[in-house]
Amino acid sequence: MAAKKMVVTFYRQNHIRPDWRVDFSGHGFDLYFVELADDLARFGIELSVVHNHDITIDINSYADLLNAVRISSPADGFASICVGHVIGKSPNLDIYEDIKRAINRLAFAPETIAPDEEHRRVCHNCGCGC
Repeated sequence: MAAKKMVVTFYRQNHIRPDWRVDFSGHGFDLYFVELADDLARFGIELSVVHNHDITIDINSYADLLNAVRISSPADGFASICVGHVIGKSPNLDIYEDIKRAINRLAFAPETIAPDEEHRRVCHNCGCGC
């Protein structure tokens, strides 16, 4: 049986405000991602990371930060879905926790995620007013 492949893509970020600056390429992130990938590998899921510098997201709120992180799972019919769309409201505004929640939901319960064409607006509890 072939492994289910999932890709987490991080878009380039232009920080309008100093808030929500997260290093997605440092040693701490690398350790976090290796641990996450190892956990999923036990379930036959191959997780990889890509940094896309061709697309830039202006980060003015936590919701924008969630939008800068995309997950693809072709086997489940998701080409590129933002973390915020997958998790909805963020309970703790912890990006590492939210990425893990989104990956696990897409890996194990993709049927619970509303399709992109629904055009719903979700509040990420960031104070941005959405």
